[in-house]
Amino acid sequence: MISVLPKKGHLLIAEPSTIGDNSFNRSVVLLAEHNNEGSVGFILNKPFNYSICDLVPEIEAGFKVYNGGPVEQDNLYFIHNVPNIIPNSVEIANGIYWGGDFETTKNLINNGQISKNNIRFFLGYSGWETAQLENELKENSWIVAENKLKSKILSKSSQHFWKEKIIEQGGEYVLFSNSPSDPMLN
Repeated sequence: MISVLPKKGHLLIAEPSTIGDNSFNRSVVLLAEHNNEGSVGFILNKPFNYSICDLVPEIEAGFKVYNGGPVEQDNLYFIHNVPNIIPNSVEIANGIYWGGDFETTKNLINNGQISKNNIRFFLGYSGWETAQLENELKENSWIVAENKLKSKILSKSSQHFWKEKIIEQGGEYVLFSNSPSDPMLN
């Protein structure tokens, strides 16, 4: 049963039963768009082992780059909480914005006006076609949750984020919080 309907700005928390899916196992996704045509989101807790300066040498910062999802992994995306200084940003919800002028963003980072707590970079995104996410919700693949951290979610450590969100669900979910990511290894 779906207790909260998905909308922009909500979080999708992978059910503990999502095993064998390298992209979404133990993922927490921020929904950046959700409408009748489909949904787009970014995985918040799957950092790669490299930084933005490895991908864009003109950026003089070691901000982590995250695996945003399995779609278009050759494209760079970013979300942030500083729309007042990044032109052409699109509001997601709760003080979080998607994209904007990349040249300006590079300059602001290099000038120290944007910190790692203001922005998060992703390679790829998570995408669902019309009704696909709703079907996955009916199959109990995801838990929909409100983003109570609002724009502070950008400074949230990703290391135990899924575990924290699962514990917040209470009940039987607490048992899964300490289980191995692959139960076959147990």
